[in-house]
Amino acid sequence: MTSIAFSPAAERNQQHILEVLRRVLPEHSNVLEIASGTGQHALCFAGAMPQWTWQPSDFEAGALASIDARRAEAGLVNVLPAVQLDVLASAWPHPAQAFGRRFDAIFCANMIHIAPWPACIGLLYGSARYLAQDGLLITYGPYLEDEVATSPGNLAFDQSLRGRDPAWGIRRREDVEHEARNAGLYLRARHAMPADNLLLVLGR
Repeated sequence: MTSIAFSPAAERNQQHILEVLRRVLPEHSNVLEIASGTGQHALCFAGAMPQWTWQPSDFEAGALASIDARRAEAGLVNVLPAVQLDVLASAWPHPAQAFGRRFDAIFCANMIHIAPWPACIGLLYGSARYLAQDGLLITYGPYLEDEVATSPGNLAFDQSLRGRDPAWGIRRREDVEHEARNAGLYLRARHAMPADNLLLVLGR
């Protein structure tokens, strides 16, 4: 029997994220989630919004079984089987396999700071390829900002990340915006979230 992974952080933040997603996404949306991890976000969001079709994915093959076990336990028909996805790959699992068209939204939480910078660039350019013309890329997590003082907690978190892997670290929002513009995506909204996190909404 597959054990189902659990993230206390995902449990704490999922309702706050859902409140914003309900405001920015159409009632009927097909969504690709990057770095789904435990699958808690996928099941929470799709359970609250049955008109959304949710495609979970993760780079780690070991995460897929846990996500699918959680999906089976919940019995939600609008959550698709998890797929392995590397944002650095030149081709992602093609959305036509699931939807016959591109994604209305791509959602990614808490990946950018625990991956090398090229993974963020891959996320941005891949999203530009696979989003519908009016689709949205939505990211959630901690960011550094030029005009906003960084909280002591995020400063300590950034130091701990870089101590674990020099390629990791909290990214400057302005750097992410710059690369997004190069990919053809622009910041549409910045939502301040609890625990010094941000939810950024980007589109064409």
